[in-house]
Amino acid sequence: MSFFSQFFSKISLPYELFVGLRYTRAKRKNHFISFISLTSMVGIALGVAALIIVLSVMNGFQAELRNRILGVASHIEITENNNKLTHWQALAAQAEAQPNVQASAPYVMAQGMLSNGQAVQGALVRGVLPSEEDRVADLGKSMQSGQLSELVSGEFNIILGTDLAYNLGVSVGDKVVLMAPQGQFTPTGVIPRLKQFRVVGLFQIGMYEYDAGLALIHIEDAAKLYRMGEQVSGLRLKINDLFDAPTMTAELNKSLQPLGAYYITDWTQQHANFFKAIQLEKRVMFIILTLIVAVAAFNIVSTLVMAVTDKRADIAIMRTLGASPQSIMQIFIIQGALIGIIGTFFGAILGIVIALNIDTIIPFIENLFQIQFLAKDVYYISELPSKLEWNDTITIIVTSVVLSLIATLYPSYKASKINPAEALRYE
Repeated sequence: MSFFSQFFSKISLPYELFVGLRYTRAKRKNHFISFISLTSMVGIALGVAALIIVLSVMNGFQAELRNRILGVASHIEITENNNKLTHWQALAAQAEAQPNVQASAPYVMAQGMLSNGQAVQGALVRGVLPSEEDRVADLGKSMQSGQLSELVSGEFNIILGTDLAYNLGVSVGDKVVLMAPQGQFTPTGVIPRLKQFRVVGLFQIGMYEYDAGLALIHIEDAAKLYRMGEQVSGLRLKINDLFDAPTMTAELNKSLQPLGAYYITDWTQQHANFFKAIQLEKRVMFIILTLIVAVAAFNIVSTLVMAVTDKRADIAIMRTLGASPQSIMQIFIIQGALIGIIGTFFGAILGIVIALNIDTIIPFIENLFQIQFLAKDVYYISELPSKLEWNDTITIIVTSVVLSLIATLYPSYKASKINPAEALRYE
């Protein structure tokens, strides 16, 4: 047993750890090595913090957009192949009997043309039951003026998105003409069906797709205008956990298909491209920012190479006292790993603190420098959202530590191959 092993066996800790810690703390004659060590540590900390903050902001944007979309769209929709659903009341009772289904609401969906004077805009016209619609969507929370309850059957009232109303030049109390694309045949030819509606409310979801292209009317008024009779376009469902929508869709397919040829979709299918694009962007940002951490981590290589050169005599003495090449390698791995671990630790703390308090930090910076990152007149989301995902944080920490360990392997291996006689020849 070597001298080092005998000494440190008495305190039951490996001597490699003590020597590695001492090398990390010791003052060096060559201050440039200390400077590079500090630079590597700071670089790793900033890279880890940036990764945590950016991914948290992207998670916040994803959650915010998802909530806004689902404020109008439904968790699950049930319709038939011809986009007409008969006996929807029985189907609604059957669907609500399923576990995890909170509520259901019928709807009529059709294309329409809205006009006010010379202004003409195409829009999706959705016929709803106001009392049921509030159970499956949060549209009522997005009302800028008026209420869904003002959609009364037979009164031909309409609620418009704010951008749609702006493009038409109308506000609450004004009247617009809705033209259905399905015409009626007369001796003089096909005449489009027209009906005048009174604007009783405006909503703003924060998604241009809806704010500039969606109009709400009562479901019975829609059925009359589009000649649906007792039929509706489909049934909207709200479930307990929106992330269980694909599972619930599969279960509903099994339980409802024997009753008829239904077409069942969920929000992950209807907006698949949108959320896949966000997820892809998140992965790309993770890779790009990980390169920052990698560059800082591989600065450890330079630090250890110079440290090994600086400690050649010490390495030779330890080898002559019985230290094995593996022990020498472990000493420098510990020294380099500590730089990575300390940088990762402080970077993680900094990133978590900023991510959790970004709603306070950003307004402070805006007030201090009199700037605005997300102008309300340009962006629908005027506040920077943040959602810290602990799975992302753990992945970032593990990645940073692993990169730091990898960076220590080559210089530590070179240290273990130093020949004691060659190292001490000129000492």
